[in-house]
Formats: sequence, structure tokens, C-alpha cells
Amino acid sequence: MPPEAHRPPPDLLTTGALALAVVAVSSSAPLIAFAAAPALAIAFWRNLLSVAVLSPFALTRRRAEFRSLTTGTGRRDGVFCVLSGVALAAHFATWMPSAKLTSVAAATALVATQPVWQGLIARAQGRRLPLGMWAGIGLAVVGAVLATGADFKLSGEAFVGDLLAVAGGMFAAVYTALGERARATVSTATYTTICYGVCALILLVVCLVGQVPLGGFDTGTWLAVLALVGGAQLLGHSMFNYALRRISATTISVLILLEAPGAALLGWAWLGQLPDPVTVPGLALLLAGVAVVVLSSARSARRTSRVTTAVPADTAPLRD
Repeated sequence: MPPEAHRPPPDLLTTGALALAVVAVSSSAPLIAFAAAPALAIAFWRNLLSVAVLSPFALTRRRAEFRSLTTGTGRRDGVFCVLSGVALAAHFATWMPSAKLTSVAAATALVATQPVWQGLIARAQGRRLPLGMWAGIGLAVVGAVLATGADFKLSGEAFVGDLLAVAGGMFAAVYTALGERARATVSTATYTTICYGVCALILLVVCLVGQVPLGGFDTGTWLAVLALVGGAQLLGHSMFNYALRRISATTISVLILLEAPGAALLGWAWLGQLPDPVTVPGLALLLAGVAVVVLSSARSARRTSRVTTAVPADTAPLRD
């Protein structure tokens, strides 16, 4: 059954969770820039420590749900949770190294293509996105590119980095789409525990194979990692995952782009990195694109609600 077939309408709690998530993920880039540790090691620890926080509650309160995901019809939902963790690990393993091979600006701009991939995934799933949503996606992505001041270099190494960044955006879209399917029936605590656990395990293997150091960091770096766990991971990713029960993956992926202006403001306030004035038009375009997507999504939801209400219960088509 497609997620939108039984998605309840957004409520005040979901809206608040999304606002909190945007603020939380905006802290990610400044904290990673501050931490004196390899990016993949940071990604591993933020996922592992998040599982350590979530698992006591999930395994105690959701034990029956965990069992249901290993048997019968629930097994398919369990597979979605696992595959989502694989996609999240692939996102970290492609996008983070891309910033070492190409410019950080180019890597950030190219990973911002996530909403485009999200729209294509939705189309492949048989969903018809409103024209306004596609227009908003286009505005938001162009705005993100301009806001990051992307400088695309012409070299073999930079080209590989650019490809990795695009792959990072694609895997982020796959992660969100799989999470949307899983969250249709699986609770936030259970889903995030499985997803982050699988991601941490894969990243551990990647770090060991690539001989990425996982320890020996200074106190400031470990504090930054803990801040990433509490902020970007538990209040950021987890709140977005919570909202997937009521908000489409495509809309979520566009809202995630608000991380760009949020990170710029935090970088300015905390690290003294004043945004370049030339990025302001890009940020304005990004915000306009997000607004268009949100409004278009809301109009589409209202139309769907009216149609559903108009169809009598005894004549409504059955869905499996």
C-alpha cells in the first residue's frame, strides 16, 4: 500500500518536529568543521551513540514490534528498515569523501540535488507530483547551488568528487523514500534503532577497511560528536523520520535544504564565518522554493482529502 494511501494529515506536533529538525541539522556542518576527526569516523560515532541512546527504550517498550518485523507480513517492513540503514551509510560514505576530492561548495551543491531524486523516485512509484511542486524543487535546488557558491573544478579528482556528491544526494533520497515506506507501519523508535544500527555497522566496516582512525581525539572533538548525536542525529534525522508518517518524502527532502541558511547563520554566530553577500540571492531563492513546495503539497493534500471524503465508504476502491 502506498504511504500516501493512509497518511494522516499534518498536525501541530509534526510541524513543530520539522522546525526542530531543521534547526538541529543546521548544527551539523559547523560541528563537523569544528571537530578534529575524520568525517567517516564522526558519522560512525553519531550513529552508534544514537543507537546506544535509543535501544534501551526501543528494546524494552517495542519488543513485540521488533519480533513482528522478523516474521510473517511484518518481515517486509523490517527489510525496509534495514535497507534504509544501508542507504544512509551509502550517503555518508559517498558524500563525506566527496568534499575531500572536490570543493566543499561543489559537494554541498551537488548533494542538494536530493529533492530531484526524491521526485523521480516518487514518479517511479506511480505518484503524480503537482507542477507547482516540481517548480519549487527546481527553485530550491538552484537556490542551494547559488547559496553555496559552488565552484566546479575541471580535474579528474574533482570530477570523481562531484560524482560522489551526486551519488550522496541520490542515496539520501533512497534513504528517505525507504524510511517513508517503513514509517507507514513501524514506530519511530523501532525504525530509527534499526536504521542507525545498520548504518553504524556498515560504517564501522568501511572505517576498518579504509584504516580510518576511530579514536585518539581531543576532548573538544568528542564534545562535538556528542552534540551531533543529541542535535543533528536524534533531534534532526529522528524528527524528520517521525514526520514521514504525515509528510511526504519529497516535501521532507526539500525542507532539509533549509539546513543551508541555518548552517550559515550558526557558522556566523559561532565560528565567525560571515556569509558572502553573493550567497544572499541564492538563500532567498531557496526559501522561495521551499515555500512553493510546502504550499503546493498542502493544496494537493486538501484536494486528496476532499476526493476521499466525497467517495462513499462502500464504493471506495480496495487497496492492498
